[in-house]
Amino acid sequence: MSGLLAGKRLLVTGVLTDASIAFHAARLAQTEGAEVVLTGFGRMSLVERISRRLPKPVPVIELDVQNQEQLDTLAARVTEHLGEGIGLDGVVHSIAFAPQDALGGNFLNTGWESVATAVEVSAYSLKSLTMALLPLLEPRGGSVVGLDFDAQVAWPKYDWMGVAKAALEATSRYLGRDLADRNIRVNLVSAGPLKSMAAKSIPGFEELADIWDSRAPLGWDVADPEPAARAIVALLSDWFPKTTGEIVHVDGGVHMMGA
Repeated sequence: MSGLLAGKRLLVTGVLTDASIAFHAARLAQTEGAEVVLTGFGRMSLVERISRRLPKPVPVIELDVQNQEQLDTLAARVTEHLGEGIGLDGVVHSIAFAPQDALGGNFLNTGWESVATAVEVSAYSLKSLTMALLPLLEPRGGSVVGLDFDAQVAWPKYDWMGVAKAALEATSRYLGRDLADRNIRVNLVSAGPLKSMAAKSIPGFEELADIWDSRAPLGWDVADPEPAARAIVALLSDWFPKTTGEIVHVDGGVHMMGA
């Protein structure tokens, strides 16, 4: 088998529609030779239906990152599909959520409970997911890739999700530090705004899209998740063997622009 990910086994979270970055990462991973397992949360029948649009059939496992029992049993449930002694070579973390009162310009009034939910699901879950799968990653080493939205600045109406993304960026660095001796790399792909299921829940998404229309020197298509998915596949491959704690911007160049 040939391909950038030939022979690799990956777990991909966050596939909800075929417009998601995670879906296209799974699709490209399969075309590059990988065996893929998906996880889904809540709308499992929808995830299973969308999974049938991938080039090859994949198992779909339920995972709520706030459910410790599901995290504790995740490695065993993945092993049921991959087989004993097989392990994983990579993980895609595409999980984020903030309650509505944590978005939309309510920053000064958002209560801790909603903030805690945003941080737990969107940032801490990178650590909890990676540790849940450590028994499968550790024997061979591997690559963990998370999806980010640039947290260097304050975005209109993004509010506590922006704070959660800043926490995600810090979490990836500390994970990269503490797992390096096990040959596990942890990196993020910071993508520009895309019209996905997640985007529909973000008040002011159109404002963000307008910013990219006017400021991306390479241009940006909010309907094209493939550039970000390609970066994920590259980071999952063996072509970045000494890169960890990195944030790869796939945003048309907006992050580098001044006034």
